[in-house]
Amino acid sequence: MSTARRPRAAAPKPPEESPLYVQSVEKAMKVLTAFDGSKRHLSLSEIAAITELDNSAAQRFTHTLSALGYLVKDPETRKYELSVRLLDFTYHYLASSELVQRTGPVLQKLARDTEEVCNLTVPDGADIVFVLRYVSRNVMNPNVIVGTRLPSYCTAPGLAILSTWSDEEVDAVLAASRLVKHTPNTITDPRRIKSRLAKIRAAGYAHTQDELYADDISTAAPILDAHGRAIGALNIAVSRARWDEAKDEQRYATVLREAAATVSAPRLPHRAPAGARA
Repeated sequence: MSTARRPRAAAPKPPEESPLYVQSVEKAMKVLTAFDGSKRHLSLSEIAAITELDNSAAQRFTHTLSALGYLVKDPETRKYELSVRLLDFTYHYLASSELVQRTGPVLQKLARDTEEVCNLTVPDGADIVFVLRYVSRNVMNPNVIVGTRLPSYCTAPGLAILSTWSDEEVDAVLAASRLVKHTPNTITDPRRIKSRLAKIRAAGYAHTQDELYADDISTAAPILDAHGRAIGALNIAVSRARWDEAKDEQRYATVLREAAATVSAPRLPHRAPAGARA
């Protein structure tokens, strides 16, 4: 038997080093994402500073995006803001997402039956993003809307999703996360988070209390693809004033697991490894 070592596969190059990568598209997206919600209006010099473009390039991109209708320029202040036309992308995403279409009626029923805030979130990098949200009269945080991005490591939907992912994927998410202690209850130690994920995996749901916001209690169950890997999560958020410690966690966990199971993909049949005996 040969003992020669196989050559190691070359590490994949960053996407931006590909000859297919179009830097001008990247720069245009930098201009749009400069409007991150912290400021509604930005001047040309502010856009240039945030995007690290020179003034000439910033001017060309803002002019083009304004001509296309994605930025609006105030003629008096000469500052820019995002146009409502950007919501077209939100609409097209929601209208074309099979997960959203499949989950919508189930989430609506959850909200009607529980009279609490019910959400569908999906993972993106180290975060979860709210893509569908039914708000009740008992809503705690009106600032959380469709498109809101929150960290996975300390939110019930994020933990429910991570509990179904491989150790390598979890490590990558934790490495990319700013493990900030948002409240005294926030768990930021990676070892404790991974130990917690093992318990969530066994239970089939995640539960958090006061970990991102004070008085915010959330329970979530993962939505699985055909391989058993989460592609999203359903969660119910309840204020502490309405929380019954004795019964609510298990009550909401049960309905969430059932709801998530109805929208999860059917599991693929197990296949024996190649060469294994039948």
